[in-house]
Amino acid sequence: MPTNEPLKELKICPVKTSLDIIGGKWKPYIIRTLFLNGVVRYNELKREIPGITDMMLSQSLKELERDFVIDRVQYNVIPPRVEYSLTENGMGLSIAVQELAKWGNIQLDRNV
Repeated sequence: MPTNEPLKELKICPVKTSLDIIGGKWKPYIIRTLFLNGVVRYNELKREIPGITDMMLSQSLKELERDFVIDRVQYNVIPPRVEYSLTENGMGLSIAVQELAKWGNIQLDRNV
């Protein structure tokens, strides 16, 4: 029975791995906000990303934290304070994000 080598290669594609981690509807907005603002609290993120629900913001933040893209620091004060920032790993996206933004702007200009 022949094997399907191209499918095997797709399973370990580094581009797909990257997009699995940072892709989706809301993660690019979160990453962009953290690049622009540094340390950001939950409600600030919510204000910066119109249309995102609490559930989707929480889920996206948990996934980005799990994948070592963002760091979450909780302060034991009343009321509770939680801050998010990019990890060193997340900061490694800087060049990729800038290049994607350039490419995206070209695509936007084409469609105008």
